[in-house]
Amino acid sequence: FQAAGAAPIVKNKIVKNPETIATAIRIGSPASWDQAVAAQVGSKELIDSVTDKEILNAYRLVAAKEGVFIEPSSAAGLAGLIKKKEQRKLPKGQIIVVTVTGNGLKDVQWILNSAGKPVVISVDLKRAAKVIGLK
Repeated sequence: FQAAGAAPIVKNKIVKNPETIATAIRIGSPASWDQAVAAQVGSKELIDSVTDKEILNAYRLVAAKEGVFIEPSSAAGLAGLIKKKEQRKLPKGQIIVVTVTGNGLKDVQWILNSAGKPVVISVDLKRAAKVIGLK
């Protein structure tokens, strides 16, 4: 899956100013364009796009459910799988594997910009336990 703001293969045209939070796939004219299309044709599968919102939702899901901190680009595949599931376009009975290779530390800018202010407390174990919901 390509990010919607940088989806030249999906759109079948060069994207002059690609825009997406998924910086590792922010490519307007991929060097391996022909190989990607050949792989798609040979496998009879699809190349589609996902929005930044879908990418962020998938990112948050894998962090919450699996405890894995990935970069936004790595969440694009999971976002696409979720999208196809919601569209009821996944064949029943298949085992599907989504590979996530990019560590979240590769691309922290967007998460830092969207994070809320931290809770500041005194050095007090009871207070800390209360803040995190243990007491």
